[in-house]
Amino acid sequence: MTSTNVTNSAAAEETQLTINHEITADLDSTNAFEGPEKLLEVWFAPSAKTLPPGVKENGLKSVSPSIWEGMLDMVNCKVLSIVNSDHVDAYLLSESSMFVFPHKLILKTCGTTTLLLGLRRLLRIAAIDAGFPFHNVKTLEDERVAATPHRVFYSRKNFLFPDRQQGPHSSWKEEVKFLDELFENGSAYLVGRMNADHWYLYMTSPTTSTLTPPRTPSSSTGGSPTRSAKIPTGIVAPCVGSLDDNDDETLEILMMDLDQDLAKQWYLEDSDKSGEGHALGTVISNKCGLAEVYPTSVYPEARIDSYLFTPCGYSANGVIPAPTKSSDDDASRAAHYFTVHVTPEPICSYASFETNVPSGQNGRQTSEVIDHVINIFRPGRFTVTLFQTKNKPATPSDGADVEDNQRSLVKQTVDRIDGYRRIDRIIHEFEDYDLVFRYYERDGWTGTKKAMVGEDF
Repeated sequence: MTSTNVTNSAAAEETQLTINHEITADLDSTNAFEGPEKLLEVWFAPSAKTLPPGVKENGLKSVSPSIWEGMLDMVNCKVLSIVNSDHVDAYLLSESSMFVFPHKLILKTCGTTTLLLGLRRLLRIAAIDAGFPFHNVKTLEDERVAATPHRVFYSRKNFLFPDRQQGPHSSWKEEVKFLDELFENGSAYLVGRMNADHWYLYMTSPTTSTLTPPRTPSSSTGGSPTRSAKIPTGIVAPCVGSLDDNDDETLEILMMDLDQDLAKQWYLEDSDKSGEGHALGTVISNKCGLAEVYPTSVYPEARIDSYLFTPCGYSANGVIPAPTKSSDDDASRAAHYFTVHVTPEPICSYASFETNVPSGQNGRQTSEVIDHVINIFRPGRFTVTLFQTKNKPATPSDGADVEDNQRSLVKQTVDRIDGYRRIDRIIHEFEDYDLVFRYYERDGWTGTKKAMVGEDF
């Protein structure tokens, strides 16, 4: 791999781009087909400032890329390049992306990748290589050791070609079974119409039973494990600090049946330049308008790493540091991300956009982001999910506050998009999160419903 340091100013967050030329030299996406991704998000603490005692400095970011590559081999994807920054490391993969924060890891993979098969290895790495506490075994030397997560989220839309997936991804039922056998207190949801585009969500809740203190690398001898079959969640690091420290907001736009004239720009043969995939990716990022979602003129420390595949397809990761406040120190600053993936072929036409940049940061509202992204791709149909922590815990006596929070959440999305009609609007209220799901179709769109039905029930 080769590395390049990038620093915008003395006060700016330094980033480093590392490109895996050995992998990218022979990369070919000819056989790619399943655009809709599997998305796994594992939190080991509520924030980077609330790491449990005994965890290595920088938490998961202290783990070397070579160790993560071993886990990614189990998932069946490779690292193309890495953007290292002070607060998050963004891995661009042969099949989508991975983001490593001190306290959480986000892994998003497409195609026939076996994402969940890497989950046990991920938990083991968190315990052994990052030093996070564990409960499931009595010593760190036990090959079953798994760090105890704070929260686990797994989600995806319905597959276009579910019959081509490999276990445990052959069906939502099998995925839920896999996760339920691994974790305590998991819940599974289907959001949207079963016979149209819909979205699946699996999430764990905090363990309510009383457990003995967690094991750590410095206290991993003696005693007996409190559990041997399933891994508890949410019992290691209590939520400390202000509520703002623990805010979590994720916007996901999943687009199908892209405008085919616009889709041509994600084919190598239609590029007006030739060269290496990362260089071409930069050209396309600027040409198509994705670089303007969070432009450097407004977000001066933003960094995009993108790749144009052969013969077609595109992936990009963006690192967006939070604006500096006079009261901030470096340790308290947050960093956010966005990621884009495009499969432009008509038979499996798909694009996704995901970000956790908070609405309103530097003046950029969620509704503006949605409108901007949709105008880049002009899909025949698309879904929007906005998943966000509550501003205030819900109790029977504060119903008005909960309703105000939900109204605020809905306002961040858009009811009207020129040229589209909204088919579904669904709001889910969870214990500590709210979810808005919306589904749109383009005016006059006459695409087939066959791919929309997807999995059998």
